[in-house]
Amino acid sequence: MFEFNIGKNDAGQRLDKFLTKAMPGMPIPMIYRLIRQKKIKLNRKRAEISAMLSEGDVVLVFAPPHFAEKDSEAPALTTCADPDIIYEDDNVMLINKPSGLLVHEGDEKDAGKVTLVRMMQDYLIRKGEYDPKKENSFAPALANRIDRNTAGIVLAAKNAAALRELEEIFRDRRIQKKYLCIVHGVPKKDVFFLENYLLKDEKSKNVRVFGEKHPIGAKYAKTGCRVVSRGTSYSLVEAELFTGRTHQIRAQLAHAGHPLLGDGKYGVNKTDRALGYSSQALCSYYVRFENESVGFLGYLNGKEFCIPSENIDFAKDFYNRLKKK
Repeated sequence: MFEFNIGKNDAGQRLDKFLTKAMPGMPIPMIYRLIRQKKIKLNRKRAEISAMLSEGDVVLVFAPPHFAEKDSEAPALTTCADPDIIYEDDNVMLINKPSGLLVHEGDEKDAGKVTLVRMMQDYLIRKGEYDPKKENSFAPALANRIDRNTAGIVLAAKNAAALRELEEIFRDRRIQKKYLCIVHGVPKKDVFFLENYLLKDEKSKNVRVFGEKHPIGAKYAKTGCRVVSRGTSYSLVEAELFTGRTHQIRAQLAHAGHPLLGDGKYGVNKTDRALGYSSQALCSYYVRFENESVGFLGYLNGKEFCIPSENIDFAKDFYNRLKKK
């Protein structure tokens, strides 16, 4: 028999969802079977699959020992450096991710690599704010992600309540996100909008851009652009996302005739490599909370966070070198 005492990071989720995390060795069909057989109890009473857990509840599971085996990749102290933290409180962290760092392991080829989520969890372990041995089903997690070769702000939740609310904020688009990038060419307008439809090819992982006549499955995308500074051959551009599609900024700007400097997927970067750019010059540099509620993270309403351009390598390079080319 296994006994789980529900803590604050376990509360607020369905019983079956909790058990898939607390007992990762147990197949989901087995969980449902044990519930039907009354071998899973909530506060020593018959449990329903959809039961919502509250702090202080006790869950009893009558199952063989091997079903409770934990993930072998559970966080452990490492020698990796602390993440570059822009802001931190008891609930959330805003981290400046460098270009080239994975946010989390994607597949088997990434196993064992240092990732942003591992750096964040290990940092909290060292601070004594997170002990994986004391958690049944929760681990500090990232609330959004950016591409490996994109730099900038990533939000992380230190507890389950914060993670749920951050996910809602992103889902409801109650957060403003702006990116800084270098593009080829000089846009004619100071401010312009890119509106079209994007279709991702799951095999090649490339995104194709279409107009009003688009294939089934293509998704509407809108990006607002503002030219921060013009050079002779390159421009520094701020891009604001109004939708959140895969490779949205990269694909739309390339389609508009202004591919990002260093972007080999949507541009031709032979000359870019000669300039020292082997990946896209793109940074998620600004976020503003527009959460018009008094929820758990209501204290963040109206707060904005920004990485200064002097702390963004490609922006400094633009003003010092590329603007004159």
